Amino acid sequence: QLQLVESGGGLVQPGGSLRLSCVASGSTLRYYAIGWFRQAPGKEREGVSCISENGGGINYEDSVKGRFTISRDDAKNTVHLQMDNLKPEDTAIYYCAAQATLLPRLCVLSGAEYHYWGQGTQITVSS
Repeated sequence: QLQLVESGGGLVQPGGSLRLSCVASGSTLRYYAIGWFRQAPGKEREGVSCISENGGGINYEDSVKGRFTISRDDAKNTVHLQMDNLKPEDTAIYYCAAQATLLPRLCVLSGAEYHYWGQGTQITVSS
């Protein structure tokens, strides 16, 4: 059973940076597309970024394009989300999720397509 644990959240000032990590155990990440999702208080969960099984397909939600960068290191069973120029509207709980897929070059930002989820890490952007 694949298990995911997020880390790297915290409090940061606007314009600052954080790097989230999603570490897998129980199985290897190399067979999964990985997505990052977030949920702010009173709002629905939204997809932030995803990376395909082979790393060749990457998607970003429009509001984070140019600020967030997703990457994967299958040797370390880890996916990272580098977040730069953070804004107060990025405040949310961030979750990573894994999707078992037969399409190694694609990933989607729909949470319904993901099978395994971490517990989340809080990010607060405030001065």
